[in-house]
Amino acid sequence: AKEGVDSPDMANASRAIKDSEKTLCQQNGVGVVTGVKIGYDGIILAHALKATDFNLSRRDIFLALARQVPKDGKMVNNFYTTWKQVNPVLPDVAIQVYGPPPTSGTRDAFVELIMEKGCAEVADIVKLFPKEEDRKKACGALREDGKFVEAGENDNLIVQKLTNNTTALGIFGYSYLEENSQIIKGVSVEDIKPEFATIVSGKYPISRPLYVYLKNGHIGKV
Repeated sequence: AKEGVDSPDMANASRAIKDSEKTLCQQNGVGVVTGVKIGYDGIILAHALKATDFNLSRRDIFLALARQVPKDGKMVNNFYTTWKQVNPVLPDVAIQVYGPPPTSGTRDAFVELIMEKGCAEVADIVKLFPKEEDRKKACGALREDGKFVEAGENDNLIVQKLTNNTTALGIFGYSYLEENSQIIKGVSVEDIKPEFATIVSGKYPISRPLYVYLKNGHIGKV
């Protein structure tokens, strides 16, 4: 919206604003905006309380959820059906993950912090795409064969899915894990459990800052 008393003064964001979004703001009459970091959140992989414990690497998650993975020197549609196929030390459990849609900031952060970094740890992909920019394009897409299910922006729905399917995992913000700790538990990522202390310290690999963006043109006027 343009600047003016009838437009928003500030907006919450679950990731940093993109340069393209700054440009879009300016094209729509919004001048300079200032970002204020207000805290941290963790993006959690969780499952039912009685499910088998998981400890996943970023590489594991990428190989399980990527739309395409390397095979025989080329990228092919993801053929992994169980976590044990991805990594022999993981349980022999079918891959089934519920997560946010592409319109979600949580999805953006998950792709950046897990998919892209996990992709960079797969040697065959680095050989195929030595340039980071090309690698990001090849590795950011999630599979669409039913192993990853977009559950909309309703995290409560994902929690409900996990209680009904004890082999499934869900992706959402830490607050939903904390609120539902009597029925679900977090998955360790790179040997780090998703806890308040590990998220705030940045030790947990899917820790992200949260922002409020202010319209400079409204400061002192609204």
